[in-house]
Amino acid sequence: MGSQLHPPQAPWDSAPPQEQLFVLITGANSGIGLAIGERLIDEFLATRSLTSHLILLPTTRSKSKSLQTISALRTYAQSAAQTSSALKSRVGPSYKWEDTVKRIHVLSLQLDLCDLRGVYDFARRLVNEPVSNPEGLSDEYLQNVQIPRLDSVVFNAAYGGWSGVNWPLAIWNVLTKNLVENMTWPEFKNALPTCILNEQPKYQYPAKPRLGEVFSACVFGHYVLAHQLLPLLSRRSENESLGRIVWSSSIEALREGFDISDIQCFDNSTPYESSKRLTDLISLTSDLPSVKAYSAPFFTPDDPKQAREKPIAPKMYLTHPGVVASTLFPLPWFLMWAYSLALVIARWLGSPWHGCTGYIGAKSAAWVALQEQSELDNLDAEHIKWGSSCNHKLEVGVKKTEVPGWGWEGRVEDAKADTTLGFLAKSVGRKSSSLDTTEEDLVEFEALGAQCWKKMEELRREWEKILGIKAA
Repeated sequence: MGSQLHPPQAPWDSAPPQEQLFVLITGANSGIGLAIGERLIDEFLATRSLTSHLILLPTTRSKSKSLQTISALRTYAQSAAQTSSALKSRVGPSYKWEDTVKRIHVLSLQLDLCDLRGVYDFARRLVNEPVSNPEGLSDEYLQNVQIPRLDSVVFNAAYGGWSGVNWPLAIWNVLTKNLVENMTWPEFKNALPTCILNEQPKYQYPAKPRLGEVFSACVFGHYVLAHQLLPLLSRRSENESLGRIVWSSSIEALREGFDISDIQCFDNSTPYESSKRLTDLISLTSDLPSVKAYSAPFFTPDDPKQAREKPIAPKMYLTHPGVVASTLFPLPWFLMWAYSLALVIARWLGSPWHGCTGYIGAKSAAWVALQEQSELDNLDAEHIKWGSSCNHKLEVGVKKTEVPGWGWEGRVEDAKADTTLGFLAKSVGRKSSSLDTTEEDLVEFEALGAQCWKKMEELRREWEKILGIKAA
């Protein structure tokens, strides 16, 4: 009973708050999600003080996957500590890799973003209760520990909803059109009809209103989670480092893939692209003047006391991984080598978007999570879509990405006037059919963002009532 009232001291409690970094990553058992954890370990150890602690909270959909993820990230951290020449040079002859490993902590919890009851319960437990890793690993020490805050939540989990590839169209496009653009914005993926979660008995949803699987996995589950985690993401004063909500979007989030009258994409064949376009719209417009009337309640904790005590809301940031050879793409495993080769060829031909590996794709999300707040503020980073990018030499960076109707920075500009050199230049990797953003486009984008926020908040409140989370 006493241990529940007073959780045991966590291994990071000896460090001051400014030397602790808590990062939650959804969908982190493989692919880009796992790679975000790996890159955070590498870059944290390379840039932070030798006494600071990194606490990773990767979520998975099962205890067995959580155990695999914990083991994978622990092994990675140990390898990084043992092989890092930079760490050895910083510490000197007294360097002990074991001391470095003790500063990296992995706590993996289970989360299904399509299970809204589970999302609310996950957030409630993380905010209010001590949490533990699942049993099953040796020398496990993260049992009944309290998470005092979250510095970043990285919304990486996604579901594509594709059935396969239209091979005749794929071959025709590759032979007759620009290979790089075909490998960046493919038009030959076959989408499954939008799966209705209400029809899956395990979720026990009522028949109406309908809830789409891709929409929930990519956007709505994360949206609800972010609001429920506000007690951990909000701050008492502006002197504290702000909480960050880091969305992972897609290079494929094009204007034509989204219809505000069909926000869950029930009636169209692009549910993934629609969800990613919606992600762009809500993230980039979250603090714009006409949007605040709808977004302000989302950024306010439900508990009035918490809202008073922590009035400083987190900021939203938008990232994407570029093009990565992942199982999200609808190919059988025995053809992934051919797809990977095509992506490499696209990079050789000058594309800045084809990093191919999850580790390169993880760059933008890890970069946002680790930057100093002053640096992000100076860049006006919350109004830019940051993409993981590289060149044929595998030099990696974060690149400003053009968003249809928004441009690169939410203003009218000419890509030709950009003075950035190399693969990070705005004109490099730009879609050939892109049109320059106008003042009218920006007005329409903000108005569409306001409509999206209005609908998302209405949907959030509607499902709270349906699930009995709050009184009607």
